[in-house]
Amino acid sequence: MTHVPAPAFDPFDPAHLADPYPGYRHLRKADPVHFHRGDGTAAHPDFWALSRYADVDAAVCDPGTFSSASGLTFYRDEIEKLGLAPTIVMMDPPEHSGKRRLLAKAFSPKRVAATEPQIRDFVRRRLAEMAQRYDDGEVVDLHRDFSSQIPTFVLAHLFGLPPADRPRFGPWVSALTTLQEEGFRPAGLEGGAVAAVAEMFGYFGELITERRARPGEDLISALTQAEIGGERLDDWDILGFCFVIVAGGNDTTGNLISHTVALLDQHPRQRELLVSDPGLIPGALSECLRFESSVQGLARTTTREVAVGGVTIPAGEKVMMLYGSANRDEREFGPTSEQLDIRREITGHLGFARGPHFCIGSHFARLQARIAVEELYAAHPTIGVDMGAAVRALSPFTRGFDSLPATGLATPLP
Repeated sequence: MTHVPAPAFDPFDPAHLADPYPGYRHLRKADPVHFHRGDGTAAHPDFWALSRYADVDAAVCDPGTFSSASGLTFYRDEIEKLGLAPTIVMMDPPEHSGKRRLLAKAFSPKRVAATEPQIRDFVRRRLAEMAQRYDDGEVVDLHRDFSSQIPTFVLAHLFGLPPADRPRFGPWVSALTTLQEEGFRPAGLEGGAVAAVAEMFGYFGELITERRARPGEDLISALTQAEIGGERLDDWDILGFCFVIVAGGNDTTGNLISHTVALLDQHPRQRELLVSDPGLIPGALSECLRFESSVQGLARTTTREVAVGGVTIPAGEKVMMLYGSANRDEREFGPTSEQLDIRREITGHLGFARGPHFCIGSHFARLQARIAVEELYAAHPTIGVDMGAAVRALSPFTRGFDSLPATGLATPLP
């Protein structure tokens, strides 16, 4: 009998990154507390990886043991290389708790919900332009021209950037997204991306100063004015939050929209169900995020020796929380865990993490994605994508697209 090797988990291998799920499945079955030995270089470090839902869930809810304060990738000291102060995602309680309360006060669901008319108008204008270009015979890229454009526009609006400055925001977001996908690894910190991010931070630093002096109705103004029990956010806190909401919310939200369209194109019967009943959209988005997690994994660092599943992890070790694997764990989601079901009743998944670092912008991502999908299928109920021509962004930390050509965008006959 021919020996078939087990699927490999190797976050440095493009073949694994293109389809990580066989490797995840093997880890969950045979090696759920996995030690990944590097090659002794900073580019390929040693780290551990948790792949089962229960283990990941327990770890992210235990910041006393699994700390965020040393960064969120398996690279050492990645954030210091950008010259940034620690952001809220790289803090542990109790410091994290106080900052988060202040940020949440300004970044409230009510403030985000008030952006719905602007989001819907932008989405409709994008769709009309895309349909015209498609009718003219152009290749329209769903991800570049639609999905990724929405959070960029909405963030610029929410931050209250002057219209004349908004064209500068897109390249800054692209640079920050590139650095994030690279995990701030040494090679990824070379070239123009760091300079672009530095330029963005210089701009936002000046904007924060202006809004402190003359606050308006925008999010940055609200952050400068947020106060609980006499405690307020300083400029570094606000700058760090801008970093988090751009890095953590831009490409992840865009990829949720793109994955939803791609998955429904692969499951046309489920697409028909959604088109006939738009009330299924929120649940469908949750299922698509579970099935193709925008954030595939982030790291914590052990503060003490800890046993997980009978395996001892020493103190001071980087441990990857493989959300993409946990969200397909049959122990949590049953025998159909690796099948898409937009009517699945999900009590919870790790697409927005859990515990103290549950995504502070989850309501923001859900709103944008819901509006995008509502308007997209209302205008183009059979929209699809050309997966054969799609280009994936190959990152150990996020999963998504660089390019995703659209099909079925023709303007309907009157």
